[in-house]
Amino acid sequence: MRVLGIDPGLRNLGWGVIDVAGARIAHVANGICHSDGAEGSLAERLRSLHAQLTEVVRLYAPETAAVEHTFVNKDAVATLKLGQARGIALLVPAQAGIEVGEYAPNAVKKTVVGVGHAAKVQIDHMVRLHLPGVKVAGPDAADALAVAICHAHHVQSSTRLQDALRRAAG
Repeated sequence: MRVLGIDPGLRNLGWGVIDVAGARIAHVANGICHSDGAEGSLAERLRSLHAQLTEVVRLYAPETAAVEHTFVNKDAVATLKLGQARGIALLVPAQAGIEVGEYAPNAVKKTVVGVGHAAKVQIDHMVRLHLPGVKVAGPDAADALAVAICHAHHVQSSTRLQDALRRAAG
């Protein structure tokens, strides 16, 4: 199973792709889609993120995707703009016919690090432990790889549960 993880951001949208085979997780690629605030209007920045993420989906052909929920802060305008970038992160995989999971930041951290309030440096460290030898493009890409790892764990757990229920039903 090929998984695309996305850490939405208007300026820096992180992405990471992993392959999952049973308990084995392998790094495929990671990066950051950049949208400089000085380059144009909000609409142009969103169009740029859409085009870049669409290319990632085309190149790596994920079978499933996951996006981190937006962190709500005190600045309502910034939260709204981040929500629009998150919309791009949900739209691009959906346009490709890919099912998209959504995870709260604390759920991602708990799955990858073991605690729900881990710092970015801890996430980066654990991503590197899960994916030995990986060259991470930056903190946003590390977060995206963590989202992909979280999704892989949840999909596998759900599949095992469904298999067990089918066997029990006979």
